Amino acid sequence: MLAYVSGFVYHFSEDPSIVRFVPHVPRSNPTQAPAVWGIDGDHAPLYWFPRDCPRVTAWARNDTERAEFHRAFCTAADRFHAIEVGWLQAMQATTLYGYTVDASFFRPWSEASGQWISESIIEPVHVDPVGALLERHADAAIELRIVPSLWPVHDLAVAERWDFSIVRLSNAHAPQPSRSG
Repeated sequence: MLAYVSGFVYHFSEDPSIVRFVPHVPRSNPTQAPAVWGIDGDHAPLYWFPRDCPRVTAWARNDTERAEFHRAFCTAADRFHAIEVGWLQAMQATTLYGYTVDASFFRPWSEASGQWISESIIEPVHVDPVGALLERHADAAIELRIVPSLWPVHDLAVAERWDFSIVRLSNAHAPQPSRSG
């Protein structure tokens, strides 16, 4: 199983045979310069999901935020992740691989916590299976909620009282509710 070590960043994929990462412009951010993306070990759980799975994640950054975070999310966990009911089967069936790459080729990306980018072609040091995704969340004491709609937890996560990550929300099955003013 993948273990996180300082001096490295990680990339997650359902493909176990990647031999090099080539800089590219992400489909979800066409204004971004071509880059190879990595995540540090502390933020790696943000990617313990099938690639296209929409998710909302949030976590307290410090002790001051922690009590409010626990109250707002009705949890004792320090990290909260949510997926839609329609993605549960994919969470159970997906085999995910973690690629370990040398962090010295990367620089922090200021637009998101724990994200790193490189303009170079990167060869992974090694690749390991992540393990059963639901179990990985449980072993890390991350509350993973299976919800009918991500929108209520989305609104709570982006309240700017803690750190959060929203990924692939355009793939959500439940439509965003209309907002009346």
